Amino acid sequence: MFPTPIKKRTRGWQIGYQAMIPVVLIMWLLPLLAVMLFSIKPEADFVAGDYWSLPSSLEGFKNYGKVFFESDMPRYMWNSIRITVPTVIGCMILSSLTGFALGVYKFKANLWIFFMFIAGNFVPFQILMIPVRDLTLDIGLYNTVTGLVLFHVAFQTGFCTLFMRNFIRALPFELIEAARVEGIAEWRIFWYVVLPLMKPALAAMAVLIFTFIWNDYFWAVVLTQGSETQPVTAGITSFNAQYRAAYHLMSAGSIVAALPPVAMFFLMQKHFIAGLTLGAVK
Repeated sequence: MFPTPIKKRTRGWQIGYQAMIPVVLIMWLLPLLAVMLFSIKPEADFVAGDYWSLPSSLEGFKNYGKVFFESDMPRYMWNSIRITVPTVIGCMILSSLTGFALGVYKFKANLWIFFMFIAGNFVPFQILMIPVRDLTLDIGLYNTVTGLVLFHVAFQTGFCTLFMRNFIRALPFELIEAARVEGIAEWRIFWYVVLPLMKPALAAMAVLIFTFIWNDYFWAVVLTQGSETQPVTAGITSFNAQYRAAYHLMSAGSIVAALPPVAMFFLMQKHFIAGLTLGAVK
């Protein structure tokens, strides 16, 4: 029923497996390597149609200098921070509360409410594009950071609630019962008993949500326009003009935009990997 571990395979299988690892890794890294190559090529190479050869001259400092000092990239980066950080905080607060309620209290509608949170994750967000955009126009939140934050929080809370509820249900329930026997109020049980135990889950969830929101492109294009509110994922397209595509600047901007989530992953690598399975089993 389960595949045989590679260590128990024949020597031929093991050699083939080891030989395929670098091949698959190179194939997976090819798009990133291409973007890195484009980011140091001069504009003249693209004008001449020379895309894939080595750069005729190294223009890395010039290209990245234009991205940082001659464009709106710093503002786009700041917009991404203004959108991502409040969204992560909002999701953590709401999901910890809803996860506590659904994971600790037993009532008739508990399972149905939990299913509603889960069902929202299966709705294709593309079909919500027009209704959500019209709603932001009606309530005055279109092309605002506040509107994008609110809708990100709304769309991510379902996944976060699933994440936190499963984690809380895996905690020893005897701790909560002991606190109730001592006459401790429910909000104090949440704050002093459950919340400290939730810190690893909250850290892992924060890394995951930060990555999701920072890399979002769809809602950034649908709900914002202009450098005043657009995040960096949508702002990179500003390097394109009507009859000209600045591939070297777009590539340099893409590398810059990818640095914060990559840095956060390496800083909190243990929490990120743990977040893939945390709360999945009881």
